[in-house]
Order: sequence, then C-alpha cells, then structure tokens
Amino acid sequence: MTLYTLEYHQSSPTLIFEVFINIFGIRNLNIKVRYLRIEEGDFVIIVDGRGRKFLIKVENKVFSTHLGNIDLPSLLGKEYGSSIISSTGNTFFVYKPTLVDFMEKSKKMPQVIYPKDASIIIFYTGTGPNSRVLEAGSGSGSLTMALAYYVRPAGRVYSYEIREQFLDVAKMNVINAGLIDFVDFKLKDAREGIDEKELDTVILDMPDPWNVFEHAYKALKPSGFLVIYTPTITQVMKILKHLEGTNFSSILIVESLMREYMPDLTKLRPKTRMIGHSGYIIFVRKTAQRQ
Repeated sequence: MTLYTLEYHQSSPTLIFEVFINIFGIRNLNIKVRYLRIEEGDFVIIVDGRGRKFLIKVENKVFSTHLGNIDLPSLLGKEYGSSIISSTGNTFFVYKPTLVDFMEKSKKMPQVIYPKDASIIIFYTGTGPNSRVLEAGSGSGSLTMALAYYVRPAGRVYSYEIREQFLDVAKMNVINAGLIDFVDFKLKDAREGIDEKELDTVILDMPDPWNVFEHAYKALKPSGFLVIYTPTITQVMKILKHLEGTNFSSILIVESLMREYMPDLTKLRPKTRMIGHSGYIIFVRKTAQRQ
C-alpha cells in the first residue's frame, strides 16, 4: 500500500484527495495529512521588521522583545507565515523553523560549527540517507543536527563528547530540532577508542585530532572520509605533519567565507558584518594499508 504525505493550508482536504485519485487512478490510498498550523509545543521563528530572528517554543507564556511583548498562546491555530502584533504595535512574522534556524538560534557553547562549514562537510563527504557518521566533539550540537537531518531515515550519527555540560546542551538542541531519533550521544573520549565499525565518515573537532587517527582508520569503511575541523593554520600544519606516513591520502583543505548583502535598492552593498574565518576543514580518505 502506498503512503503519501500531503501538506496543505486549506481547512478541508477533499479537493486534494480527488486530484490524487484522478491523477493516479488509485482509490486504495493510505494518506497521511499534516496540517501546517501552529500547535502548542511547536518551535517557531519570529522575525521583526529589521530581520532579527527569535527561535521560540510556543507555550503558555509571554515572550519579551525590544519591540514589545508577544502573547505566545495567541499563535495557536495560526498558519505558518502569519503575522502577529506585539504589545507596542510592531509587526512580527511567524515562520516554521528550518535546519539552519535551529543551528543558528539554539543554545550555544563556546565551540560552534556554522551552517556554511557543515554544508561543505556534508556534501564533500557524500553524507546522505543511510550514512553512518561519527563526530568527536559534540560542541553545541550544531553539526550533529545537520548530520542527523541528512542521514535520515536509516542512517546514524554517533556523537562523542568528553564534557558532560556540552553533551547535555547538544542533546537538548537536537531534541528541540526533532532529530534525536537519528543520534547516539556518548560521554566518551575518542582518543581512547571508537566503538563503532564500518563508518562512512569520522569527523574530529578537537585540539589533538592526531591521537584519534589510528582509531578512525580502524572504524572507517574502505575509502571512508576522515574530516578534521580546526581554527588555526598552525594547527593545520601539525595535522599535515601527523598525516605523513599514515594510510590516509587525497588531502583537501578548504576554508569557507560567507557574506550577505543589504536587500535595499537604494544602498545595495555587502553588509558590514560577515561570517568570516571560522575554521579550516581538512578532508582525507582511507586507503589500503601499504605493503
């Protein structure tokens, strides 16, 4: 039996069902319908007139902003994309959060991997449905969320962290993003070993990644990726030195710089602030052991 998931804004699905039946000529359909309306416990993105974003859980409380208070229960039943007026008469728009919203607006610890870097890691390694990926250094869970989003439905992310406080924050952020079903968190030091085998990718975000190289090699599938994220060029030099003589090859080093523009026809120009240097990303691949 075929299962179709339909998303729509109309109050009645009758017309859409008829279109499906007429197009496919099938009447024995198990159709799951999801309403795009805000419910209690949902997370929403609220955007003010200046483009400032707030990630908020809809519950029985008042959310305070510099442009007035917002009564969150008043959002219940509204369609995503609706507007709401604050206590001071300012207009806010309410949107359904994206993966990037959760990555950018969730609670942060000192170490963060930005979406611009996470996207490069995901696409350069070919991470996708059914991939099995391990990261050492959960941080705030930003990369964890991105990986979990792309390994669905049958893949798995294994996230190691040695600091319990960081692990708790990362886990809560992943839960809020609705992606916890695809992640295993471990309070564990990857330098002492990796439990998992036949991994597609191992990602290291730590001060001394070379102490995990041997464990990563054993855990990876043939031709699997080892990815190292590091903030300084001196660290890159140390990593390259430690890679010499290993069975990792095809080294690629990249840095991503992202700049937004002012969406104003009277002064169209780059914004004065940008996400500049955040880190260097080193990719290497597992090769057969040298004879």
